[in-house]
Amino acid sequence: MKLSAIRAALADLQLTPSKTLGQNFLHDQNLARWIVAQLDAKPGDELLEIGPGLGALTGAALATGATVRALEKDQRLADFLRARFADEPRFQIEHTDALEFDPRTLWARGPVKIFGNLPYYISTPLLFHFMSPAVPVARGVFLLQRELAERIAAAEPGTKDYGILSVVIGRRWRVRLLRTLPASVFLPEPKVDSALIGLTLRAPDELPPCDVQTFERIVRAGFSQRRKQLRKLVREFLPDGSEAKWGELAAGFGFVENARGEELTLRQWIGLANHVQPVQPGNAQDSQGEIFDVVDAGDRVTGTATRGEVHARDLWHRAVHILVFNARGEVFLQKRSPWKDKHPGKWDSSAAGHLDSGEDYAEAARRELAEELGMSAVEVEAGLLEEVGSLPASERTGWEFIRVFRFRHDGPFDWPAAEIEWGGFFPVETVREWTAGHPEDFAPGFLKCWALPIFSNQGNAGLLIHEKFAGVKNT
Repeated sequence: MKLSAIRAALADLQLTPSKTLGQNFLHDQNLARWIVAQLDAKPGDELLEIGPGLGALTGAALATGATVRALEKDQRLADFLRARFADEPRFQIEHTDALEFDPRTLWARGPVKIFGNLPYYISTPLLFHFMSPAVPVARGVFLLQRELAERIAAAEPGTKDYGILSVVIGRRWRVRLLRTLPASVFLPEPKVDSALIGLTLRAPDELPPCDVQTFERIVRAGFSQRRKQLRKLVREFLPDGSEAKWGELAAGFGFVENARGEELTLRQWIGLANHVQPVQPGNAQDSQGEIFDVVDAGDRVTGTATRGEVHARDLWHRAVHILVFNARGEVFLQKRSPWKDKHPGKWDSSAAGHLDSGEDYAEAARRELAEELGMSAVEVEAGLLEEVGSLPASERTGWEFIRVFRFRHDGPFDWPAAEIEWGGFFPVETVREWTAGHPEDFAPGFLKCWALPIFSNQGNAGLLIHEKFAGVKNT
């Protein structure tokens, strides 16, 4: 929008820009088009805009042919945009606080590209909210306060600007400082300059793999008191005996014994995380060491074979899938690690696995809950494990006879990174929309389980699950 159009719109709305909401409206149209061009948006892409204001970036985004979903906290501006783009079927505006928006709903639309002129006072929590592994974002372009943009994109170890945000965001994203913007391109003019950053996902092999949960825990601990030595801040995470050999450990990673968190490079942080919780891709499956029962068409045991033989020869065998629901009736899904021999990187049941030779289905379900989600024996016994269905062996199940269980637990879970890349609870309706729109995101065995009547009944599955487990608490 031109400067004159912005002034006219604000006058019509009787709106004085709010400092509290960080309302500074971009009025340079050429700049708006250039900013949106950094998204590389194409017809059919799904875009999410945070804080559209009067729509300077929104209009440029719609001109790409993409679909734009915008989140606006100010009701007056949301109503204005709804009227301005009333004839545009590819535009959707939601009156909501972006920090209260549920990003899990994006999986049914994903992957998405996200952009916005972020309010300075909540830029950091917004970045953590939307750029985590729990959100299907493919690219991000954000206008930020220049100081924050430089902290994320250009801060070096050993400087005061280098911190949690630099390290945690940097593990998944390549961050580039695209350009700085003077205050004069906004109305009203902010007291500080702004800068535009672009975030693109790192290649899977660009950095060593690590257990993400462990990585983020030790990074947050390591920066919790910047003046303290790192050893004192992360000692609770170190394996037995490591603190006594801290000097050797530090030398091995290339930092000094009395280093503070701000002195470690991203790779050194990853190395420390892997010392605390090693990631061993070869442990994702043991193709020769695991022995399974081989069964006939009636699920009767006829012999045994190694995991490798079973899969190579498409032999009938047995497996379990467990769907874990929390108190809200949401289902926990796991994203399979890239090292799995079957369906790497696909979303799957909360826990699943083959039966060992001689094991029954319920025993296997309890074992998988412990192995994949880190539950204790007490938690497993207290969680009300219930068999709710079965599936015959077929190509879609990988020639597995599957028994399906449901289980009640609120988390959090501690999963092995060699087997599970990420996981989270999702509303049942979100999973329905997601599986319908993007079935290619899921392991086929899960899709077969999810199609069972107890989960697929329209409208009442979440309610039934919630009522079933009402009053059942985690131990």
